[in-house]
Amino acid sequence: MLAVNYLDRVDLFEGLTESQVNALVERSRMRVFAANTIVVSEGDEGNSLFIIQNGSLKAFLTDNVGREVTLSLLDPGDYFGELALLDEAPRSASVMAVTRSEVLQIPRTAFLELIEVYPACLQLVVRNLVGRIRLLTESVRSLALVDVFGRISRVFDSLAVEQDGLLLIDRRLTQQDLANMVGASREMVNRILRDLVAGGYIEIEQQRILLCKKLPRHW
Repeated sequence: MLAVNYLDRVDLFEGLTESQVNALVERSRMRVFAANTIVVSEGDEGNSLFIIQNGSLKAFLTDNVGREVTLSLLDPGDYFGELALLDEAPRSASVMAVTRSEVLQIPRTAFLELIEVYPACLQLVVRNLVGRIRLLTESVRSLALVDVFGRISRVFDSLAVEQDGLLLIDRRLTQQDLANMVGASREMVNRILRDLVAGGYIEIEQQRILLCKKLPRHW
């Protein structure tokens, strides 16, 4: 069972009382997905919100010939499917478990009952949606106006964390994963990464990337 104090740390439910959190948990269920399992598919009926407790997932889109674009990477504390709380439209994207993942599924009916007594929760959903729209705008701007190297640099900046004084992307990313995130071919990504390694800017080990020094402004 999901710990109540964990749900309290999810920004969507910030400010809820313990009894309100308990009411949500009682109406929800924990689901476990193996790595590479589809959690929701684009076009599916949307009737619940998902909150990640453990694991790593990705939200993505595919076209009719199988090409994929990664929209976001999701970690514990992140959530997806919030649009299903506000309308009954089909899912707008697919989500897949990258690693074994534990996800709390909260049905729309439970959430709607909650906001009847705690309207501020709805305000948080709307605020979150506005934030995601801004991120989407920046992503579109990047795809339209920034070259592939610039987009890779932005992904590195967004994913890198400091560990023992070093900047590390501690997430297994294949070249195809990175290509899907920046909207480029794997071959182009491969060439850029090879040049960055040769220039001493990055080191790659077991699909993890160490940022050794500030990347150049241009490739």
